[in-house]
This record gives sequence, C-alpha cells and structure tokens, in this order.
Amino acid sequence: MEKRRKKVLVGLSGGVDSSVAACMLVRQGFEVTGLHLQLHAEGEDATRPEPMEMRISDRKEFDIPVYRFNLSGRFRREVEDYFREEYLAAHTPNPCMLCNKTVKWAGLLEAARLLDAELVSTGHYARTAFREGRHRLLAGLDPKKDQSYFLWMLSEEEIARTLFPLGEHTKQEVRELARSFGVTAAEKKESQEICFIPGDDYRSWLAASVPGLRERLEGGGILDPSGKLIGSHHGYPFYTVGQRRGLGTATGEPVYVTSIDPETNTLHTGPRSALLSTTLRVGRLNWIAFDPPAAPFEATARIRYRDTAAPCTLTPKEGGEIEVVFAEPKSALTPGQAAVFYRGEEVLGGGIITDAGPAAGKES
Repeated sequence: MEKRRKKVLVGLSGGVDSSVAACMLVRQGFEVTGLHLQLHAEGEDATRPEPMEMRISDRKEFDIPVYRFNLSGRFRREVEDYFREEYLAAHTPNPCMLCNKTVKWAGLLEAARLLDAELVSTGHYARTAFREGRHRLLAGLDPKKDQSYFLWMLSEEEIARTLFPLGEHTKQEVRELARSFGVTAAEKKESQEICFIPGDDYRSWLAASVPGLRERLEGGGILDPSGKLIGSHHGYPFYTVGQRRGLGTATGEPVYVTSIDPETNTLHTGPRSALLSTTLRVGRLNWIAFDPPAAPFEATARIRYRDTAAPCTLTPKEGGEIEVVFAEPKSALTPGQAAVFYRGEEVLGGGIITDAGPAAGKES
C-alpha cells in the first residue's frame, strides 16, 4: 500500500523564491498546492480560497493546483492602519514582520485548514529544527539573504507547521534552481519596496491617507542639543531617528534627528555621535521556543534587517518589557523597529523598541 504523501500549502507571490520553494517540495515528494494571498484587491475578504489559473513553471511536473485568498481587508486593518498609527506616534514601523504574523501565516494556516493541508511553506530564507523537544526557528545559512529577522513574531506552533525549502541556499543557487525547474519568474527582479507604498515614498502615502496632515503640522521646530531653534520642518511623522537628509538646517556641520516629540511637533537633532547608545527598552515581546526569561541572560540582537547580531545582556523589567544593553554602542536605536534576539543561529524571539537610552557616554 502506497504511503500517503503529506499535503503542503505554499504561499505563492509570483516571484522566483516562492516558485522555487514549491518546485523543491514537489521534488521532495510532497503533495503541493499553491496559495496566492490577495492583499490589495477590492471587496470583502473571502471566506475560503478560490481556484485560480497560475503556472509556476513551464514543466508539467510542476503543474500544481493554485488558489487565491482575498485578505485585503485584513491587510488594511492589520498592516496599513498599524503603519499609519506608528508614524503618527513618532515611531518607525516595519510592516513586513507584522504582515507575516497577522496576514500571511494567519491566512496560510486558515487556508490550510480549509484545504486539508497539514503543512505550510514560504520562500523565506530561514530554517527550522526540532531540538530538545522544541520546534525552533533558525537563521538562513546565507547571511546576505537571511530573513529570520522578519519572522520573530511567529509562534512555536506556527514554526512546527512550516517548511522553509530555501533556508540552506544562496540567492544565486535559487536562481540556478529556477532555471533548471523552468520557473517562469526565474529572471524576475526582486522588489525591495514596501508592497503598499508606491515608489517606496511613505511620506506621500502618509499625507494622502491622513487628509490635512501636512498643513496641520507644517512649520514645527528643529532644535539643536542645547534647545536652540535651528530650523523648521514639514511635520514630525515625515522624519525618522537617524535621518540627516531633508532637514534644511544651515549649521555648517551635519546634524541628525536624535529624537522626535509628537506632542510638540519637534525634532531634536545632534551630531552623529549623539545617535550612539548601548541601551534600549523592548516591548510587545514574543518568545518562540524559549521560555520568557526571569533573570538577566546573554544573547545577541539585531536592531534592523541588515544589522549584524551584536552581543548584549537582556534584563526583564516591569510591564513585561526587556532592557537590552549592548557590549558596544549601536547607532540610531529607533522606536518602532524590532529588536530580534539570537543565541547562535537560533531566533529566541524579539519585540518592538519602545525607547532608546541616552547617547553613549552621557548620564541618564
């Protein structure tokens, strides 16, 4: 009697990575079904996936059934509204990690239940492992493409049901696999933009989504470290910590945004050295296969996608937050961004930066 193949639902974006992931799973003997999440469509969210025409390859071997699942309303509520509110709170959000948790994995697992699939899969460059009785999230082997930073919000249960076929490959290897599989998107260029922000211009999107925002906040003050007024700006939500360009100050030396006060519509600035700090606070924590810590412990942390994981001490604080103290100063610790914690190759979890400590060398 032939052993039943496990059914896997693969999230298909139309790009090369997800297409190759699907083809690899076919070759590995899984029963593969594709799911295309519609995130920018009109109308109400769908109650169940609907069949659609999509070919990932010109090879018959890789002809798989594909469904569409309209979750555009959920995307607007969970991701776009969050993105807007975070900027209005003077934070700098990363919408992709929230989308992964609340839309992509939620949608994949919901569709998997409706389509009787046991597992889900995506084209992310990450890995999983079952060690010491726990399902763990690991960094992708290629440090240039590792996307584990964007996946810290996932639960251990979600990791347990997820396959990452690309996690041990480089982008070049994936391109070569795409050509060998006859993938139609083999030469498609990667997009580095936020998917719902035309031209990657969040300022124009924000102004359009909040009528009158520019007019209401135009002319706020830019202050130097002593509190002296050195210029005016176009509204605090249109700036981020660490920004230098577009300030329009004539100080003779480069100045950077060091903090933003939404209550007074004020940008505080200083030299580049003022961006350096060793301490931050992190809230909205999620631990994957790691119990919430009760005492200080050593780890490494990344504070942005392209960051290198740096040694730090994590100390539990009141209100369910963590204080992170780095061994060496980090630049532009930005409220709203994620701090993701690692132990070696394993993602322990992460959270949202709520506050950065004083500049390195300054007393609090």
